[in-house]
Amino acid sequence: MLNLMTSQRIRRENKRFEGTGGVSQHHQGTGFVPAFCDTETGRTELSRFLGGMPAPIHLLCGVPDEWVVTRTAAGDVAAVKSSVVAGFLRDGRFYTRDEAARACAH
Repeated sequence: MLNLMTSQRIRRENKRFEGTGGVSQHHQGTGFVPAFCDTETGRTELSRFLGGMPAPIHLLCGVPDEWVVTRTAAGDVAAVKSSVVAGFLRDGRFYTRDEAARACAH
């Protein structure tokens, strides 16, 4: 269960990609939308608020139930499968943070 996707991991990734197109804040007008991809199945999902509305940043609360590995005592998502990665969707294609950062650098 190493390397599960957690809120802490998202924060670490945001720090790593700070100042690049690998974070949501640098995508205004680029067409990139925060999303997740399960690399085992290829399934992609937009990042969503708990109620289902698309979120402007990466949030775990709206991921599919089958991706959830651990919940808090209050029922909030604490961790999802390690095969799930944060990235972005644009024109139906999933971009990893690295790919989005490179695409925005040009």
